[in-house]
Amino acid sequence: MDLKVIAFDADDTLWVNEPYFRETEERFYELLANYASRHELEQELLSIEIKNLAIYGYGIKGFMLSMIETALKISNNMLNIKVVDEIVNLGKQMLNQPIELLEGVEQVLHTLKDKYRLVVATKGDLLDQERKLKKSGISHYFHHIEIMSEKDVENYKKLIKHLDVAPTELMMIGNSLKSDILPVLEVGSYGVHVPYHTTWAHEIIAHQVENERFRSVAKITEVLDFL
Repeated sequence: MDLKVIAFDADDTLWVNEPYFRETEERFYELLANYASRHELEQELLSIEIKNLAIYGYGIKGFMLSMIETALKISNNMLNIKVVDEIVNLGKQMLNQPIELLEGVEQVLHTLKDKYRLVVATKGDLLDQERKLKKSGISHYFHHIEIMSEKDVENYKKLIKHLDVAPTELMMIGNSLKSDILPVLEVGSYGVHVPYHTTWAHEIIAHQVENERFRSVAKITEVLDFL
């Protein structure tokens, strides 16, 4: 490998994120327990979240609006306004969560910072991702921050062009095969999958990834064994 740039996903690769969504979902299901079963609520919320991605994009604010829409639909628009207020407060609590770096992240960044250009390549709400980066205390390690509306082939191509490198000179490290690995491999770059114990259903893929430019590691510090 003739790498020049190492790009990192942010949520659940650099810091904890998905568990906050799952905890909030549990509280949401409790709020709506009198209107529908847990299974019905899960299915309806996921369906509405996916439908709304094209409108709101990824992130906590879109999730909050999807919870409100789900609650209204499940209750046939008979929802008590206090429940809406509680859902809004759940979203605000998520936005105010502390940033918890995952184990080994700072060690990896410190080791690689003088060997490669380090980049954050993430998706989601611009304001929220900027807030998390600022609170993380690790933004100084990165040469460039890229916050995408969607992590697809075209946006990775734009990133590679902006960084002025060849596809084979970039490696992406992330927890989502769908967003961090498959489109990167398609453009000709390298991808390293670092699984996280909790993954949003929309990000899960069923098939195995077979590519000479792909690796999977159990924890992020293992990338130091081959970089």
